[in-house]
Amino acid sequence: MIAKPFIKRLEQILGKDHVMTEKADRICYSYDATQRQFLPDVVVHPGSPAEISEIMKLANAEKIPVFPRGAGSGFSGGSLPTEGGIVLATSRLDQILEIDEENLVATVEPGVVTETFQKAVEKVGLFYPPDPASLKFSTLGGNVAECAGGPRCVKYGVTKDYILGLEVVTPTGDIIRTGGPTMKGVVGYDLTKLMVGSEGTLAVITKIIIKLLPLPEAKKTMLVLFDSIDGAAKAVSAIIRGKIIPTTLEFMDSATIDCVREATDLEVPDTARAVLIIEVDGDADMIDKQAGRIADIVQPLGVVETRIATTAAESEALWKIRRSVSPSLRKVNPDKFNEDICVPRSKVPDMIRKVEEISQRHDVPIVNFGHAGDGNIHVNVMIDKKKPGDSEKAEAAIEEVFKEALALGGTMSGEHGVGIMKAPYIPLELPVSAVDYMKTIKKALDPNNILNPGKIFLD
Repeated sequence: MIAKPFIKRLEQILGKDHVMTEKADRICYSYDATQRQFLPDVVVHPGSPAEISEIMKLANAEKIPVFPRGAGSGFSGGSLPTEGGIVLATSRLDQILEIDEENLVATVEPGVVTETFQKAVEKVGLFYPPDPASLKFSTLGGNVAECAGGPRCVKYGVTKDYILGLEVVTPTGDIIRTGGPTMKGVVGYDLTKLMVGSEGTLAVITKIIIKLLPLPEAKKTMLVLFDSIDGAAKAVSAIIRGKIIPTTLEFMDSATIDCVREATDLEVPDTARAVLIIEVDGDADMIDKQAGRIADIVQPLGVVETRIATTAAESEALWKIRRSVSPSLRKVNPDKFNEDICVPRSKVPDMIRKVEEISQRHDVPIVNFGHAGDGNIHVNVMIDKKKPGDSEKAEAAIEEVFKEALALGGTMSGEHGVGIMKAPYIPLELPVSAVDYMKTIKKALDPNNILNPGKIFLD
């Protein structure tokens, strides 16, 4: 436990109202979407970079760990206070500081909710593409820390492609700025890119400079049902070979379709064994032509049915199928391990077949869906943790899934990060020399290992 004099110092910096020590309050910050739980000693809610700087100086001097936290929506355990210490919540830093309509740049604080920001820029005709599934509650600081993705990545890229600069507080309490509002800048090392995706282990983000795009005029949504996962995967490659880059290319495998059938009243033909949800955006006339062209391209590839939305309501109905997936999984089993492997998109059917074999071998249900356009598969291992042996089965299956993804030239995490959940598997993907290089960076920036310790690396 942290000593009372240290708590008093925190209260002097922040005020008593922004320092939480009651157990009931601390429990609220002890878990994330992984449902694993670690109780912090204290939770602080700073309201400025200067306050964060003072907290970090104090924590570094006393060698007390600090765990930055946004909305706690991560699937890798990145914000979990695994060693007690201080949870540093960024919820008070929730302002959109500027939307520069002339230069297509915005400056925000890390506690801004992703969807709130998207709606704000869209009101002035601008566009922020990254759209993680948690966008209604995840924060931009967390998105930057994990380099979040989402369905629109296939056309527009991930979070790192939109971060021009940052203001951060280092583990030793310095406030530094990286990058800036210009589209170009090559003075010194690219510290911005180093910080993006560093999972809160190198600095605490206090401001974010974001590149924006003009808002597309219109969009059109299609749902295409296939008689096999191979047909759906071939369709993805064929569409892109046809010089069309859709905004989204989402897929669901047969196990996912079965879940959707059971959990909703949506009509999906029995012969459908894979689904693609395809969306294009841009000029209104162009997207009509693109939708027609896509329908022609995929038709020979085992299409069971094609539905093209003509209104916003019809588009919403098609997306309802995708959004119903996560709630429907509980029909299989009450607990899940949600992994996010990524393989070359041409290898998606090979990976799905490997996952099916792993599922049968370990006698554990596995449901797959995700972003087919960039090969990002969400592998959901469904278990009942109360059932003896189920957790062990899941862990064995997950390791095999990672190995198979790597064998196909992929990665064990496309967008969720490493955190604590994937840290044990790092040696499967990265050589010792690469890990040592990363540890050298961490040691140089955080000599006392106080900022989000225990994440990414096991030692």
